[in-house]
Amino acid sequence: MAAFIQFAIDTLSLGSLYALMALGLVIVYGILRLVNFAYGELIMVAGYTLFLLNGSPLPWLAMAAVAVLMAVLTGIATDYVAFRPVREKSVTAVLITSFAFSTLLQNAALLFISPRARLVPVPDIFSQSVHIGGVVTPLRNILTIVVALLLLAGFAVVMKRTVLGIALRAAASKFTMARMLGVPANLIITSAFAISGLLAGVVSLFLLQFRDAFTFSLVILILLWRPEGLIRGPATGQRT
Repeated sequence: MAAFIQFAIDTLSLGSLYALMALGLVIVYGILRLVNFAYGELIMVAGYTLFLLNGSPLPWLAMAAVAVLMAVLTGIATDYVAFRPVREKSVTAVLITSFAFSTLLQNAALLFISPRARLVPVPDIFSQSVHIGGVVTPLRNILTIVVALLLLAGFAVVMKRTVLGIALRAAASKFTMARMLGVPANLIITSAFAISGLLAGVVSLFLLQFRDAFTFSLVILILLWRPEGLIRGPATGQRT
């Protein structure tokens, strides 16, 4: 029983991060029908921001907020640099610029920071453990699950109860029709990239030092293979 509880907590913790990463990818894909291949670099930007702030007088929560903000700004920059100039052209052009922006961020990190792994500041609470059902589990795992649930619940409320959420849903369903009805296309797309960066920034806070950041590529493969999802639901509109 103890082994099952430990396995369940570990699985839910890791699954929570993957859920946030998948949501960050899907919110952009749902509108543009294009995968943002620079998404992993948003997580990298937040992680390196924490590294650069190491040793500063700022408390960890303030450093974490700055790291998430940098991921949001980089997400918006992804739209302006890699997507907006060419999204009215071919899909191939968008994919190439997405890869190019990803490579640019990677090489910038290698050139200006370091090609080696670096330690980043983490709060003391990440090193603490709790007893649940007779097993000792890192408190970090519990925090990961709680934060993910809060973010997913907040995202659901935004999508259902706010003007921005309704506009995002309309753009994802019928993009051209939404534009004809007055939905500001550029603002909605930029908002999607900003939300994507926000989720990536939060993921980076729990992914450092003990997670494999590259397994999110599985999510990209699933999007390319079955963009409608693993379980078929009601038909969704196309970006036409």
